[in-house]
Amino acid sequence: QVQLVESGGGLVQAGASLRLSCAASGRTFTNYVMGWFRQAPGKEREFVAAVNWSGGTTYYADSSKGRFAISRDNAENTVYLQMNSLKPEDTAVYHCAARRGRSAGIISTPTSYDYWGPGTQVTVSS
Repeated sequence: QVQLVESGGGLVQAGASLRLSCAASGRTFTNYVMGWFRQAPGKEREFVAAVNWSGGTTYYADSSKGRFAISRDNAENTVYLQMNSLKPEDTAVYHCAARRGRSAGIISTPTSYDYWGPGTQVTVSS
């Protein structure tokens, strides 16, 4: 069992930056691929970014490339999402997720992840 808790969300203006954190506890952190997803009201949960077990390989949705950066600190059991140049369409609840195993596989599908955090709200005003 893995417990995930996100933090760092808030209300910002367009163009601002936020850094989200996700603290993991319960099992060996390096045995998990970690991802960030977001869900806006009335929309399906969508992939934002993922990182492999070592932090050496990252994956991004097209909407995130060039603006967001995912990273992990295995010593601190934490994964981060640095979000720059935020837009109103980035407004959503952001969830981190953990998937057992070290191979990447299909990393953009919510159903391929085993554990989820409750989420942190990000609101970007225009």
